Amino acid sequence: MFWDQFIQLCNERDIKPNPLAKELGISSGILTRWKSGSLPNTDTLIKISNYFNVSIDYLIYGEKLSIEMQ
Repeated sequence: MFWDQFIQLCNERDIKPNPLAKELGISSGILTRWKSGSLPNTDTLIKISNYFNVSIDYLIYGEKLSIEMQ
């Protein structure tokens, strides 16, 4: 799910994953792991969520999660 969200965000902003990874200080080898289903570590998730201005939940789960107050 993360990889799909990451690629979608890159495509929406017309950014290629490898140059973005370099800009954020992420090795290109990590991208291969993400394609295989691995998740980024917390620090990397924060960098990516800040870059795209989305929540970490959105990156991982693909939707905005809400907590209902009862």
